[in-house]
Amino acid sequence: MFLKIYPENPNPREIQKAVDCLQNGGIIIYPTDTIYGIGCDIFKPKAVERIQEILGNKKKKTNMTFICYDLSHLSDYTKPLGNNIFKVMKKVLPGPYTFILEANNHVPKLIQSNKKTIGIRIPDNSIIREIVRVLGHPILSASVKDDDEVIEYTTDPELIYERYGDMVDLLIDGGYGDNIPSTVVDCTSGEIEVVREGKGEVDLLY
Repeated sequence: MFLKIYPENPNPREIQKAVDCLQNGGIIIYPTDTIYGIGCDIFKPKAVERIQEILGNKKKKTNMTFICYDLSHLSDYTKPLGNNIFKVMKKVLPGPYTFILEANNHVPKLIQSNKKTIGIRIPDNSIIREIVRVLGHPILSASVKDDDEVIEYTTDPELIYERYGDMVDLLIDGGYGDNIPSTVVDCTSGEIEVVREGKGEVDLLY
């Protein structure tokens, strides 16, 4: 299914269609404040496995991330944070940052990395945040990458649909995406360590 949703004022009925799809174990492709993502309900193991199959040999290079509505989900899935880390996250989120944190036992093992960490994203995009809010818990997310050696990320949702339409259950067209990924910040040592510079300004982290 190809679904058009306007980010300025997401239609609740269209949002509910995406939520129903996730609750039924479906996979969706959706816009963020950076590039388009592919995701599913974190509590649907078969859907998680399907995403890993779609990513194929890219799985090893692709970090699975939770997309949250706000910071209230953090304590459900991560170990306690230092005040310094929490303050930084509160300052820059929602925004184009991925924070790598220590996962707690509530994170399904299928999703955890070998280091028992999890990426946390709160994108500044009303469509995906509203989907997560209505769903009631985070969704699993990975970046939609292109096979092109020059262009790493496809920005046109119609082109993404041509490529992935048969593999996923729903693609949300929220307008053109960006082709710069999020800034990745590793906080597992208790300090801010920038792993990848992306769209999020690094200066705001300090």
